[in-house]
Amino acid sequence: MLFQDLAATSGAVAATSGRKAKIELLAAALRRLAPEEIAAGSAYLAGELRQRQTGVGYAALRERPAPAETSTLTVAGVDAAVAEIAVVAGPGSQARRRSLLGALFAAATADEQRLLVGLFGGELRQGAQAGLLADAVARAAQVPAAAVRRALLLCGDLKTVAVAALTGGADALAAISLRVGTPLAPMLAASAPDVAAALAVTGAPATADVKLDGIRIQVHRSGDDVAVFTRSLDDITARLPGVVAAARTLPVRDAVLDGEAMMLDNAGRPRPFQETSSRAATRGRQAGPTSDGRPGAEAGLVPYFFDLLHLDGTDLLDEPGRVRWAALADASPPELIVGRTTVQTDERAAEAFAAAVAAGQEGLVIKAPEAPYDVGRRGGAWVKVKPRHTLDLVVLAVEWGHGRRRGWLSNLHLGARDPRTGGFVMLGKTFKGLTDELLRWQTARFTELAVEDNGWVVTVRPEQVVEIAFDGVQRSPRYPGGVALRFARVLRYREDKRAAEADTIDAVRQIGAVRQIGAVRQAGGTP
Repeated sequence: MLFQDLAATSGAVAATSGRKAKIELLAAALRRLAPEEIAAGSAYLAGELRQRQTGVGYAALRERPAPAETSTLTVAGVDAAVAEIAVVAGPGSQARRRSLLGALFAAATADEQRLLVGLFGGELRQGAQAGLLADAVARAAQVPAAAVRRALLLCGDLKTVAVAALTGGADALAAISLRVGTPLAPMLAASAPDVAAALAVTGAPATADVKLDGIRIQVHRSGDDVAVFTRSLDDITARLPGVVAAARTLPVRDAVLDGEAMMLDNAGRPRPFQETSSRAATRGRQAGPTSDGRPGAEAGLVPYFFDLLHLDGTDLLDEPGRVRWAALADASPPELIVGRTTVQTDERAAEAFAAAVAAGQEGLVIKAPEAPYDVGRRGGAWVKVKPRHTLDLVVLAVEWGHGRRRGWLSNLHLGARDPRTGGFVMLGKTFKGLTDELLRWQTARFTELAVEDNGWVVTVRPEQVVEIAFDGVQRSPRYPGGVALRFARVLRYREDKRAAEADTIDAVRQIGAVRQIGAVRQAGGTP
């Protein structure tokens, strides 16, 4: 199949508002894929690359050759080219990757280049979510949609489900089940502004889990074989030997566990999230627990489990949470289970929330004890509550959108005021929280403020103040201020404030410092 045809489908889906029409467009494209193209083609239609890590950054995407006049690329050819780019490593890798990327873009038409930019940049917004694509796969393969959704829940990978449905039909889908060693999409939590709102959704009594400031892990054990996966289903087993060692201490034969891993210092105190994330991304020796499951004295990533999905040949996905958690308590020492309590009132939940935040953690996840494990879905059975920070920042630049946001200025470059220089310090980017109304407004506004437009980024006069909500501050060598915002999203534009009234870089750094000091104090240390 020509890649141009897939690009045309992506554009048509983005321009179509009706769900049924989107499904028909996607199904028609899926039917035209050759068997060997289904995995890559379904990933492209979902807005992602089959290869999760390519080493291609935004800077490389800005320097593109002129588009080709005619389409020659195929879906299989693009997949092969991206696969080659993804494995480039060693001396001279940057130049080699740039050369391969340039060759790919030089062979792509204008529409194909736009699709490639969205795929590499992870910002393809065409309105084709996993649920929509699952229905399109069902339509293309002429199998029940429920069969596709169930397979997707158990497999956690739309590409695998698409290949099974389009090559083997209902029988191939029925053969997909939870398999120890194969990751499945984790259950996700909805959000609430406070614990009272969370309890209103889950009902009471509820279980309140400490939301650790770590990385989500899914641990599969079969005998002595252990595999560790991220939330995005990437295999990071080799990077977390301490987690592997902890899993091997459990008195089980086969198990699938859900949890988080976080970095502790030598005294067992939690370290900032950025250190955990950095350690998880680095291969090498990491400390594990002692033989009785306690964290080791040497700093390292330690797992804390909060759910058990499979135990010794029995799937627990459809069991109520209270049953799964009781099984987890029997299978794991308390030192390796996340902090957990039962709350019946708003007051008790608020106390648990305050304790979690004081300990340097992210907050709480309030859970309905009768709910099954809803694989891959974000519903009302789990509701997370975090402290919400807000800052008034200045927009320094805006990026042109892609997919559904094509033609609109979308991704905001955010800056804090530097009282020493009178300038602004960039803290990161966000396109979260933008409604269509805000997109229209900011496109007109920043076109007025534009001082330079290179076709990708529009630099603007630093005059517009925007109120940003975020979950925390982390150290970042990427930005000149040395810090960046975590999970930033737009709340509203502040037309009542001038740029000179925006929050300062000092205020941003103080937010990060306060949280780290709180964690140390809770652990009994000295800041």
